[in-house]
Formats: sequence, C-alpha cells, structure tokens
Amino acid sequence: MITSKQRAALRSMANPLDAILYIGKDGITPNTLKEAYDALEARELVKGAVQNGSPLSAREALETLCERLHAEPVQCIGRRFVLYRPSSRGKRIEL
Repeated sequence: MITSKQRAALRSMANPLDAILYIGKDGITPNTLKEAYDALEARELVKGAVQNGSPLSAREALETLCERLHAEPVQCIGRRFVLYRPSSRGKRIEL
C-alpha cells in the first residue's frame, strides 16, 4: 500500500504524461493486460483512458487492472486513470 503523500507525489508525476493504455469496446483483453504489464515494467507509472463504447467505466477498468497486475491505483478522473507498480527489474521512481 502507498500512503496519501506518496499517492500525491505520483499524481503530480503523472500529470504531464500522455495516456498510453486504452480500453476499447472489447474491454480488458489478454493483449491489454500484456501491454499494461510491459508498460508498468518499463515505466512504473502508467496513464490510461477508457474510450467511448467501452463496457467498463474508468473506475472499473482501474480496479480490474490493479487486481490482475498487482498494481496500486493512483488516480481516476473522468475517462482517465493512473496506476503504479514498482518494476521487478529495479525501481525507477523513489517514493
């Protein structure tokens, strides 16, 4: 678990990032999970978005991804969400 101060620091780091993970009309597929896993290993902090026509809300997508990838939810606003997980190859973000 991350603390509220750590979450605030991660939110500020995620603010300038562009969304790189998109949840479309098929919801969360195995390919989406692989992309999210790879992005978390490379970056540790990932911003995603839920597109129009998706069966999931941003909150549902964030909860599902965090559960399946053992990540921490950072933020969910509108159609965008941010998740964090330390990389197994070495931490890049110090909290």
